[in-house]
Amino acid sequence: MKDISLLKGKIHYVGVNDRSTHLFEGMWPIPYGVSYNSYLIDDDKVALVDTVEIGFFEVFIQKIKAVLGNKPIDYLIVNHMEPDHSSSIALIKQYYPDVTIVGNAKTFGMIDGFYALQSNRLVVKEGDTLDLGHHKLSFYMAPMVHWPEVMVTYDATEQVLFSADAFGTFGTVDGGPIDTQINLDKYWDEMIRYYSNIVGKYGSPVQKALQKLGTLPIQMICSTHGPVWTDNINKVVGIYDRLSRYDADKGVVIIYGSMYGHTEQLAEQIARKLTACGVKNVVMHNVSKSHPSYILADIFKYNGLIIGSPTYNTQLYPEIEAILSKIQMRDIKGRFLGWFGSFSWAGKAVKLLGEFAEQSHFTLVGNPVEMKQGMIADVTAQCEALAEAMAKAIDE
Repeated sequence: MKDISLLKGKIHYVGVNDRSTHLFEGMWPIPYGVSYNSYLIDDDKVALVDTVEIGFFEVFIQKIKAVLGNKPIDYLIVNHMEPDHSSSIALIKQYYPDVTIVGNAKTFGMIDGFYALQSNRLVVKEGDTLDLGHHKLSFYMAPMVHWPEVMVTYDATEQVLFSADAFGTFGTVDGGPIDTQINLDKYWDEMIRYYSNIVGKYGSPVQKALQKLGTLPIQMICSTHGPVWTDNINKVVGIYDRLSRYDADKGVVIIYGSMYGHTEQLAEQIARKLTACGVKNVVMHNVSKSHPSYILADIFKYNGLIIGSPTYNTQLYPEIEAILSKIQMRDIKGRFLGWFGSFSWAGKAVKLLGEFAEQSHFTLVGNPVEMKQGMIADVTAQCEALAEAMAKAIDE
């Protein structure tokens, strides 16, 4: 029977699938689950690349034993210290007490802080190498993709990149882990959502890492989440390149909050006019129903954004205020922005949205629309004017 864990050379997949967790990082829905990927290089010297979330350790150690039997692990390479990849380090140390942990200086600062673990250590710097026998490894620093200690490991022998969270995606790997073995349909939108939710703020560090790694011949990418990439490397790298440059398709995301439907009327009027102006990609999100995870993904997809809020206790609608915070946190650039609002007795939302707009990296479009109580012809005309301005802006 073919060993489906064997990826290339002497590299085995020993990752696990999480189909139970509802919210990744306690925030982001994962309807298709998520994988925690780990890789075992069964060479003259044995190296384990990253571990898995500690709740899956029993399955993890069984997979390792199935490959190694009683053979020891010589090196544990830690590319990323986020607990979904590092929380099994102490248990691996119990099973393999003589293992040498490989990481950079920042890695070990975090190992000390998280696990207070005494161990054999090999501190590596940019370009350092490790010879396992057949496999020749080298290490490249990738700080802030998306933690400060992140590094990647490159196997020059088989041209395999162990990329930490880079090139990852939500979604379990069902069956074989290699992209050519499985249906990939669910992963493409999930990759955009993963990037926008988890990595989104760090476009510049991702670009630096892509430029650094672009000189390496790569036949396989082994990320810590999602499939092992082979035939789809160019597509995956292209998605990460585009997202990290904040490039986007033509389209408009309308985000709004509405208590009794009046602010939603404004949103609907703007959407209708956008369509009349030839904008086909119009995505509407009611913040009381749409999870921020999906809203952020759409903002990364499309170059136009229009935000609407009623005044609520002389402030923004709370869920609008929350999504604005998440947008600011990701430092998104290169979008066109318009806004609108409504009020019953004391208008404040449009002013506060304007303050957000001035602080953003977006190009401001059209004139804000403010409605008192109900729709009148003048407000309808203002909505249409805002939509026309946005349609023109995103098409230039």
